[in-house]
Amino acid sequence: MIQFLDSVISIHSLIWLFPVVFMIHDFEEMIRIEPWFRKHHDYLFAKVPARFHKDLRWLSRITAPQFSVAVCLEFIIFIPCTFLAAEMENYLWFLGFNSILLLHVFMHLGQALYVKKLVPGVVTAAGVTLPYTVYLFYRLLSENVVEVSDIFTSVAFGVTLVPIVVFGHWLGEKLVPAANGASR
Repeated sequence: MIQFLDSVISIHSLIWLFPVVFMIHDFEEMIRIEPWFRKHHDYLFAKVPARFHKDLRWLSRITAPQFSVAVCLEFIIFIPCTFLAAEMENYLWFLGFNSILLLHVFMHLGQALYVKKLVPGVVTAAGVTLPYTVYLFYRLLSENVVEVSDIFTSVAFGVTLVPIVVFGHWLGEKLVPAANGASR
């Protein structure tokens, strides 16, 4: 299977698949976030330690349109970083964002295992994002496009996603106020 993929997908195409993989994953989160929290709200607050209830309350009030603003901001940033990698062979931001995306998979898996439920994003994290990022790093390393040290160095660039995501969620709350009855 790996040899077949290697023969039909160029590195260039593989790099450009990053925004597609990101959006497939985030579409699942956008579609499922509101109904999932409505359905599992009480269970989560009983299951999650009290010290996390403030964060959980905030998460449970995010609407799909608000979440989409943060996703859109990330997508806007991912496009030029993908361009730099695919067209200019400048990989640091691209590697960094993919490293964080790979770590993000384990966040979803950990959440699902902890609450013993399919959390929003876990299906595409395990079924799309994980195979893509593992295969991407395998190809980039096996074809000597990057070295392991490049991937580790790039994580610092990828961590810049944290303030971008936080800002995106703040912006989502400002641009798309929740409907009066939306708070839980």
